[in-house]
Amino acid sequence: MYDVNEIRADFPILSRKVNGQPLTYLDNGASAQKPQVVIDAVTRAYAEEYANVHRGLHYLSNLATEKYEGVRGIIARFLGVSDEEQIVLNSGTTEGINLIAYGWAMPRFEAGDEVILSVMEHHANIVPWHFLRERQGAVLKWVDVDSTGALDPQAVIDAITPRTKLIALTHMSNVLGTKVDVKTICEAARAKGVPVLVDGSQAAVHMPVNVEELGCDFYAITGHKLYGPSGSGAIFIHKDRMDEMQPFIGGGDMIREVTKDEVIYNDPPMKFEAGTPGIVQTIGLGVALDYMMGIGMPAIAAHEDALRDYARMKLDGLNWLQVQGTTPDKGAIFSFTLDGAAHAHDISTILDKKGVAVRAGQHCTGPLMEYLGLGATCRASFGMYNTTEEVDRLVEALELAHELFA
Repeated sequence: MYDVNEIRADFPILSRKVNGQPLTYLDNGASAQKPQVVIDAVTRAYAEEYANVHRGLHYLSNLATEKYEGVRGIIARFLGVSDEEQIVLNSGTTEGINLIAYGWAMPRFEAGDEVILSVMEHHANIVPWHFLRERQGAVLKWVDVDSTGALDPQAVIDAITPRTKLIALTHMSNVLGTKVDVKTICEAARAKGVPVLVDGSQAAVHMPVNVEELGCDFYAITGHKLYGPSGSGAIFIHKDRMDEMQPFIGGGDMIREVTKDEVIYNDPPMKFEAGTPGIVQTIGLGVALDYMMGIGMPAIAAHEDALRDYARMKLDGLNWLQVQGTTPDKGAIFSFTLDGAAHAHDISTILDKKGVAVRAGQHCTGPLMEYLGLGATCRASFGMYNTTEEVDRLVEALELAHELFA
Protein backbone atom coordinates (compact mmCIF):
# COMPACT_ATOMS: atom_id res chain seq x y z
CA MET A 1 0.00 0.00 0.00
CA TYR A 2 1.29 3.46 -0.92
CA ASP A 3 1.86 5.43 2.30
CA VAL A 4 2.76 8.98 1.33
CA ASN A 5 3.39 9.99 4.95
CA GLU A 6 5.89 7.17 5.31
CA ILE A 7 7.60 8.31 2.13
CA ARG A 8 7.66 11.93 3.31
CA ALA A 9 9.41 10.83 6.48
CA ASP A 10 12.30 9.63 4.31
CA PHE A 11 12.95 13.20 3.08
CA PRO A 12 14.33 15.33 5.91
CA ILE A 13 13.94 18.67 4.13
CA LEU A 14 10.16 18.25 3.94
CA SER A 15 9.84 18.77 7.69
CA ARG A 16 11.35 22.25 7.66
CA LYS A 17 9.56 25.58 7.52
CA VAL A 18 10.01 28.42 5.05
CA ASN A 19 8.99 31.95 6.03
CA GLY A 20 7.39 30.49 9.15
CA GLN A 21 5.19 28.16 7.08
CA PRO A 22 5.44 24.41 6.45
CA LEU A 23 7.42 23.84 3.27
CA THR A 24 5.19 22.90 0.34
CA TYR A 25 7.75 21.88 -2.27
CA LEU A 26 6.22 21.99 -5.74
CA ASP A 27 9.33 22.58 -7.83
CA ASN A 28 10.06 18.93 -8.57
CA GLY A 29 10.11 19.57 -12.32
CA ALA A 30 13.29 21.59 -11.77
CA SER A 31 14.92 19.36 -9.18
CA ALA A 32 13.58 16.86 -6.65
CA GLN A 33 14.48 16.55 -2.99
CA LYS A 34 16.66 13.69 -1.72
CA PRO A 35 15.70 10.85 0.61
CA GLN A 36 17.85 10.10 3.64
CA VAL A 37 19.20 6.92 2.04
CA VAL A 38 20.72 8.99 -0.76
CA ILE A 39 22.11 11.56 1.66
CA ASP A 40 23.62 8.74 3.74
CA ALA A 41 25.09 7.02 0.69
CA VAL A 42 26.76 10.23 -0.49
CA THR A 43 28.09 10.99 2.98
CA ARG A 44 29.42 7.43 3.40
CA ALA A 45 31.05 7.48 -0.03
CA TYR A 46 32.99 10.62 0.84
CA ALA A 47 33.68 9.76 4.48
CA GLU A 48 34.56 6.07 4.24
CA GLU A 49 34.81 4.80 0.66
CA TYR A 50 36.21 7.50 -1.59
CA ALA A 51 38.90 6.88 -4.19
CA ASN A 52 39.19 7.30 -7.93
CA VAL A 53 37.66 4.56 -10.05
CA HIS A 54 39.07 2.24 -12.72
CA ARG A 55 42.67 3.25 -12.06
CA GLY A 56 43.80 1.81 -8.77
CA LEU A 57 44.43 -1.69 -7.45
CA HIS A 58 44.07 -0.78 -3.79
CA TYR A 59 41.06 -1.60 -1.64
CA LEU A 60 39.30 1.76 -1.73
CA SER A 61 39.68 2.13 -5.49
CA ASN A 62 38.29 -1.35 -6.05
CA LEU A 63 35.37 -0.62 -3.71
CA ALA A 64 34.56 2.70 -5.35
CA THR A 65 34.82 1.13 -8.80
CA GLU A 66 32.50 -1.70 -7.82
CA LYS A 67 29.88 0.66 -6.44
CA TYR A 68 30.18 3.11 -9.35
CA GLU A 69 30.02 0.45 -12.06
CA GLY A 70 27.15 -1.26 -10.27
CA VAL A 71 24.98 1.77 -11.02
CA ARG A 72 25.14 1.01 -14.74
CA GLY A 73 23.14 -2.16 -14.12
CA ILE A 74 20.69 -0.36 -11.82
CA ILE A 75 19.97 2.23 -14.52
CA ALA A 76 19.57 -0.51 -17.13
CA ARG A 77 17.01 -2.23 -14.92
CA PHE A 78 15.21 1.06 -14.25
CA LEU A 79 14.92 1.78 -17.98
CA GLY A 80 14.11 -1.78 -19.08
CA VAL A 81 17.42 -2.27 -20.90
CA SER A 82 18.65 -5.84 -21.17
CA ASP A 83 22.30 -4.97 -21.90
CA GLU A 84 23.87 -2.53 -19.44
CA GLU A 85 26.72 -1.89 -21.89
CA GLN A 86 24.22 0.32 -23.74
CA ILE A 87 24.16 2.72 -20.76
CA VAL A 88 26.59 5.64 -20.83
CA LEU A 89 27.04 7.35 -17.47
CA ASN A 90 27.31 11.14 -17.45
CA SER A 91 26.36 14.35 -15.64
CA GLY A 92 22.78 14.43 -16.88
CA THR A 93 20.50 14.85 -19.87
CA THR A 94 22.26 17.93 -21.21
CA GLU A 95 25.55 16.09 -21.52
CA GLY A 96 23.79 13.05 -22.93
CA ILE A 97 22.09 14.96 -25.73
CA ASN A 98 25.28 16.84 -26.54
CA LEU A 99 27.08 13.51 -26.77
CA ILE A 100 24.65 12.45 -29.48
CA ALA A 101 24.91 15.80 -31.25
CA TYR A 102 28.70 15.73 -31.35
CA GLY A 103 29.37 12.01 -31.44
CA TRP A 104 26.63 10.75 -33.73
CA ALA A 105 25.00 13.64 -35.61
CA MET A 106 27.88 15.95 -36.55
CA PRO A 107 29.85 13.31 -38.47
CA ARG A 108 26.86 12.47 -40.69
CA PHE A 109 24.85 15.69 -41.10
CA GLU A 110 25.22 17.68 -44.29
CA ALA A 111 23.69 21.03 -45.20
CA GLY A 112 19.95 20.60 -45.66
CA ASP A 113 19.63 17.51 -43.47
CA GLU A 114 16.80 17.77 -40.97
CA VAL A 115 16.15 17.34 -37.25
CA ILE A 116 12.49 17.12 -36.28
CA LEU A 117 11.60 18.72 -32.93
CA SER A 118 8.39 19.49 -31.11
CA VAL A 119 7.68 23.03 -29.98
CA MET A 120 7.64 21.73 -26.39
CA GLU A 121 11.34 20.89 -26.18
CA HIS A 122 13.58 22.02 -23.35
CA HIS A 123 16.57 24.10 -24.41
CA ALA A 124 18.80 21.10 -23.67
CA ASN A 125 17.09 19.39 -26.62
CA ILE A 126 17.18 22.47 -28.83
CA VAL A 127 20.53 24.22 -28.49
CA PRO A 128 22.69 21.23 -29.57
CA TRP A 129 20.67 21.05 -32.79
CA HIS A 130 21.13 24.78 -33.33
CA PHE A 131 24.85 24.02 -33.21
CA LEU A 132 24.25 21.72 -36.19
CA ARG A 133 22.24 24.45 -37.91
CA GLU A 134 24.92 27.09 -37.35
CA ARG A 135 27.94 24.96 -38.16
CA GLN A 136 26.73 22.45 -40.73
CA GLY A 137 23.60 23.93 -42.26
CA ALA A 138 21.13 21.51 -40.66
CA VAL A 139 17.43 22.36 -40.84
CA LEU A 140 15.31 22.36 -37.67
CA LYS A 141 11.72 21.31 -38.41
CA TRP A 142 9.18 22.18 -35.73
CA VAL A 143 5.95 20.31 -34.98
CA ASP A 144 3.32 22.23 -33.00
CA VAL A 145 0.99 20.96 -30.30
CA ASP A 146 -2.80 21.42 -30.36
CA SER A 147 -4.87 23.68 -28.12
CA THR A 148 -4.76 21.16 -25.26
CA GLY A 149 -0.99 20.76 -25.49
CA ALA A 150 -1.18 17.31 -27.11
CA LEU A 151 1.36 16.32 -29.75
CA ASP A 152 -0.17 14.27 -32.55
CA PRO A 153 2.31 11.48 -33.36
CA GLN A 154 1.06 11.46 -36.95
CA ALA A 155 2.08 15.10 -37.31
CA VAL A 156 5.62 14.11 -36.37
CA ILE A 157 5.56 11.15 -38.73
CA ASP A 158 4.20 13.32 -41.57
CA ALA A 159 7.11 15.73 -41.08
CA ILE A 160 9.63 13.04 -42.04
CA THR A 161 11.24 13.55 -45.46
CA PRO A 162 14.16 11.90 -47.25
CA ARG A 163 16.39 14.58 -45.65
CA THR A 164 15.34 13.75 -42.08
CA LYS A 165 18.33 12.39 -40.16
CA LEU A 166 16.97 12.49 -36.60
CA ILE A 167 13.82 13.00 -34.53
CA ALA A 168 14.45 14.49 -31.07
CA LEU A 169 11.48 14.68 -28.70
CA THR A 170 10.62 15.01 -25.06
CA HIS A 171 8.76 12.09 -23.50
CA MET A 172 6.92 14.47 -21.15
CA SER A 173 6.75 18.25 -21.37
CA ASN A 174 8.27 20.03 -18.39
CA VAL A 175 5.77 22.87 -18.85
CA LEU A 176 2.52 21.30 -20.05
CA GLY A 177 2.90 17.84 -18.54
CA THR A 178 2.00 16.38 -21.95
CA LYS A 179 2.99 12.77 -22.47
CA VAL A 180 4.24 12.03 -25.98
CA ASP A 181 3.42 8.78 -27.76
CA VAL A 182 7.03 8.11 -28.65
CA LYS A 183 6.41 4.41 -29.24
CA THR A 184 4.15 5.10 -32.23
CA ILE A 185 6.65 7.65 -33.55
CA CYS A 186 9.57 5.25 -33.09
CA GLU A 187 7.79 2.45 -34.97
CA ALA A 188 7.13 4.69 -37.97
CA ALA A 189 10.57 6.29 -37.85
CA ARG A 190 12.29 2.92 -37.74
CA ALA A 191 10.42 1.86 -40.86
CA LYS A 192 11.81 4.95 -42.58
CA GLY A 193 15.33 4.47 -41.21
CA VAL A 194 15.22 7.57 -39.01
CA PRO A 195 16.69 7.36 -35.47
CA VAL A 196 14.79 8.82 -32.52
CA LEU A 197 16.27 10.53 -29.48
CA VAL A 198 14.02 10.88 -26.44
CA ASP A 199 14.53 13.37 -23.62
CA GLY A 200 13.31 11.38 -20.64
CA SER A 201 14.16 13.95 -17.97
CA GLN A 202 10.55 14.34 -16.83
CA ALA A 203 8.90 11.09 -17.88
CA ALA A 204 11.33 8.72 -16.19
CA VAL A 205 10.53 10.31 -12.82
CA HIS A 206 6.79 9.98 -13.05
CA MET A 207 5.96 6.74 -14.84
CA PRO A 208 7.42 3.33 -15.74
CA VAL A 209 9.73 3.48 -18.77
CA ASN A 210 10.91 0.59 -20.92
CA VAL A 211 13.11 1.90 -23.69
CA GLU A 212 13.26 -1.43 -25.50
CA GLU A 213 9.48 -1.41 -25.77
CA LEU A 214 9.53 2.21 -26.90
CA GLY A 215 12.00 1.31 -29.65
CA CYS A 216 14.01 4.53 -29.45
CA ASP A 217 17.69 4.82 -30.33
CA PHE A 218 18.66 7.19 -27.52
CA TYR A 219 17.01 7.89 -24.14
CA ALA A 220 18.47 10.46 -21.74
CA ILE A 221 17.80 10.87 -18.02
CA THR A 222 19.09 13.21 -15.35
CA GLY A 223 19.75 12.25 -11.74
CA HIS A 224 18.76 15.36 -9.82
CA LYS A 225 15.14 15.03 -10.95
CA LEU A 226 15.15 11.34 -9.99
CA TYR A 227 15.67 12.13 -6.27
CA GLY A 228 19.41 11.68 -6.77
CA PRO A 229 22.37 14.08 -6.70
CA SER A 230 22.98 16.81 -9.23
CA GLY A 231 25.78 16.07 -11.67
CA SER A 232 24.55 12.53 -12.28
CA GLY A 233 22.70 10.95 -15.18
CA ALA A 234 22.89 8.57 -18.08
CA ILE A 235 21.87 7.99 -21.66
CA PHE A 236 20.78 4.76 -23.30
CA ILE A 237 22.38 4.34 -26.71
CA HIS A 238 21.33 1.43 -28.88
CA LYS A 239 24.37 -0.72 -29.65
CA ASP A 240 23.91 -0.17 -33.40
CA ARG A 241 24.17 3.59 -32.86
CA MET A 242 27.17 3.19 -30.55
CA ASP A 243 29.01 1.51 -33.39
CA GLU A 244 28.34 4.61 -35.54
CA MET A 245 29.60 7.14 -33.00
CA GLN A 246 32.87 8.92 -32.49
CA PRO A 247 34.01 10.09 -29.03
CA PHE A 248 32.81 13.47 -27.82
CA ILE A 249 35.34 14.18 -25.05
CA GLY A 250 38.89 12.85 -24.98
CA GLY A 251 40.89 11.90 -21.91
CA GLY A 252 41.51 9.08 -19.49
CA ASP A 253 39.44 5.89 -19.42
CA MET A 254 38.04 6.29 -22.93
CA ILE A 255 41.25 4.94 -24.46
CA ARG A 256 43.09 1.65 -24.59
CA GLU A 257 46.41 3.04 -25.76
CA VAL A 258 47.87 6.43 -26.61
CA THR A 259 51.13 7.00 -28.47
CA LYS A 260 52.65 9.99 -30.21
CA ASP A 261 51.17 8.81 -33.47
CA GLU A 262 47.77 7.29 -32.67
CA VAL A 263 44.96 6.64 -30.23
CA ILE A 264 43.23 3.30 -29.75
CA TYR A 265 39.84 3.87 -28.17
CA ASN A 266 38.23 1.81 -25.46
CA ASP A 267 35.12 -0.24 -26.16
CA PRO A 268 31.70 1.35 -25.57
CA PRO A 269 30.37 2.53 -23.22
CA MET A 270 33.78 3.52 -21.80
CA LYS A 271 34.63 5.05 -25.17
CA PHE A 272 32.20 7.84 -24.32
CA GLU A 273 33.16 8.35 -20.65
CA ALA A 274 36.33 10.42 -20.50
CA GLY A 275 38.08 11.57 -17.34
CA THR A 276 37.30 11.16 -13.67
CA PRO A 277 33.50 10.88 -13.51
CA GLY A 278 31.02 12.06 -10.90
CA ILE A 279 31.78 9.04 -8.74
CA VAL A 280 29.83 9.91 -5.62
CA GLN A 281 26.99 11.55 -7.53
CA THR A 282 26.54 8.43 -9.62
CA ILE A 283 26.59 6.16 -6.57
CA GLY A 284 23.90 8.39 -5.06
CA LEU A 285 21.83 8.09 -8.23
CA GLY A 286 21.96 4.32 -8.03
CA VAL A 287 20.64 4.44 -4.47
CA ALA A 288 17.87 6.85 -5.52
CA LEU A 289 16.74 4.57 -8.35
CA ASP A 290 16.78 1.55 -6.04
CA TYR A 291 14.65 3.57 -3.63
CA MET A 292 12.14 4.43 -6.37
CA MET A 293 11.99 0.86 -7.65
CA GLY A 294 11.49 -0.33 -4.08
CA ILE A 295 8.35 1.78 -3.86
CA GLY A 296 7.41 0.77 -7.41
CA MET A 297 7.11 3.01 -10.44
CA PRO A 298 3.48 1.96 -11.10
CA ALA A 299 2.60 2.93 -7.52
CA ILE A 300 4.37 6.27 -7.85
CA ALA A 301 2.58 6.93 -11.14
CA ALA A 302 -0.82 6.06 -9.62
CA HIS A 303 -0.22 8.38 -6.66
CA GLU A 304 0.80 11.24 -8.90
CA ASP A 305 -2.14 10.65 -11.25
CA ALA A 306 -4.48 10.97 -8.27
CA LEU A 307 -2.69 14.18 -7.24
CA ARG A 308 -3.03 15.49 -10.80
CA ASP A 309 -6.76 14.83 -10.85
CA TYR A 310 -7.27 16.46 -7.48
CA ALA A 311 -5.14 19.48 -8.41
CA ARG A 312 -6.95 19.83 -11.73
CA MET A 313 -10.31 19.86 -9.95
CA LYS A 314 -9.18 22.47 -7.43
CA LEU A 315 -7.44 24.70 -9.98
CA ASP A 316 -10.38 24.50 -12.38
CA GLY A 317 -12.42 26.15 -9.66
CA LEU A 318 -10.29 29.30 -9.91
CA ASN A 319 -11.87 31.05 -12.90
CA TRP A 320 -9.18 33.73 -12.87
CA LEU A 321 -6.39 31.17 -13.30
CA GLN A 322 -5.22 30.13 -16.77
CA VAL A 323 -3.62 26.67 -16.89
CA GLN A 324 -1.51 25.70 -19.90
CA GLY A 325 -1.81 22.07 -21.00
CA THR A 326 -5.07 20.19 -20.45
CA THR A 327 -4.53 16.71 -21.88
CA PRO A 328 -6.39 14.18 -19.69
CA ASP A 329 -3.42 11.90 -19.07
CA LYS A 330 -0.82 14.61 -18.53
CA GLY A 331 1.76 14.39 -15.79
CA ALA A 332 1.21 16.20 -12.50
CA ILE A 333 2.66 19.45 -13.84
CA PHE A 334 0.63 22.67 -13.91
CA SER A 335 1.88 25.86 -15.55
CA PHE A 336 -0.37 28.86 -15.05
CA THR A 337 -0.88 32.60 -15.16
CA LEU A 338 -3.36 34.85 -13.36
CA ASP A 339 -5.78 37.16 -15.13
CA GLY A 340 -4.53 40.72 -15.08
CA ALA A 341 -1.06 42.20 -14.98
CA ALA A 342 0.50 39.99 -12.32
CA HIS A 343 3.89 38.69 -13.47
CA ALA A 344 4.84 35.09 -12.81
CA HIS A 345 7.78 36.22 -10.67
CA ASP A 346 5.49 38.30 -8.44
CA ILE A 347 3.06 35.40 -8.06
CA SER A 348 5.90 33.06 -7.15
CA THR A 349 7.17 35.50 -4.54
CA ILE A 350 3.77 35.71 -2.85
CA LEU A 351 3.43 31.92 -2.87
CA ASP A 352 6.88 31.64 -1.33
CA LYS A 353 5.74 33.80 1.59
CA LYS A 354 3.21 31.05 2.30
CA GLY A 355 5.92 28.39 2.12
CA VAL A 356 4.85 27.20 -1.35
CA ALA A 357 7.81 26.65 -3.68
CA VAL A 358 6.98 26.88 -7.40
CA ARG A 359 8.97 27.78 -10.50
CA ALA A 360 8.54 31.04 -12.40
CA GLY A 361 9.88 31.98 -15.82
CA GLN A 362 10.19 30.40 -19.24
CA HIS A 363 11.33 27.02 -17.87
CA CYS A 364 14.01 26.78 -20.59
CA THR A 365 11.30 26.50 -23.26
CA GLY A 366 11.56 29.69 -25.31
CA PRO A 367 9.89 28.30 -28.46
CA LEU A 368 6.95 26.97 -26.44
CA MET A 369 6.45 30.27 -24.64
CA GLU A 370 6.48 32.06 -27.99
CA TYR A 371 3.94 29.56 -29.36
CA LEU A 372 1.69 30.08 -26.33
CA GLY A 373 2.05 33.85 -26.57
CA LEU A 374 3.39 34.11 -23.01
CA GLY A 375 6.43 35.74 -21.49
CA ALA A 376 6.48 33.47 -18.46
CA THR A 377 4.37 31.19 -16.29
CA CYS A 378 4.38 29.84 -12.77
CA ARG A 379 4.74 26.07 -12.57
CA ALA A 380 3.69 23.72 -9.79
CA SER A 381 5.19 20.28 -10.39
CA PHE A 382 4.40 17.38 -8.09
CA GLY A 383 6.44 14.41 -6.95
CA MET A 384 5.94 11.14 -5.16
CA TYR A 385 5.97 12.78 -1.70
CA ASN A 386 3.38 15.50 -2.36
CA THR A 387 -0.12 15.37 -0.88
CA THR A 388 -3.63 16.65 -1.49
CA GLU A 389 -3.16 18.88 1.56
CA GLU A 390 -0.32 20.56 -0.30
CA VAL A 391 -2.60 21.12 -3.27
CA ASP A 392 -4.95 22.90 -0.87
CA ARG A 393 -2.07 25.06 0.39
CA LEU A 394 -1.22 25.97 -3.19
CA VAL A 395 -4.80 27.00 -3.86
CA GLU A 396 -4.96 29.09 -0.66
CA ALA A 397 -1.72 30.86 -1.63
CA LEU A 398 -3.04 31.50 -5.14
CA GLU A 399 -6.22 32.98 -3.73
CA LEU A 400 -4.10 35.37 -1.66
CA ALA A 401 -2.12 36.34 -4.75
CA HIS A 402 -5.35 36.95 -6.67
CA GLU A 403 -6.66 39.20 -3.89
CA LEU A 404 -3.46 41.24 -3.91
CA PHE A 405 -3.44 41.70 -7.68
CA ALA A 406 -7.18 42.07 -8.27
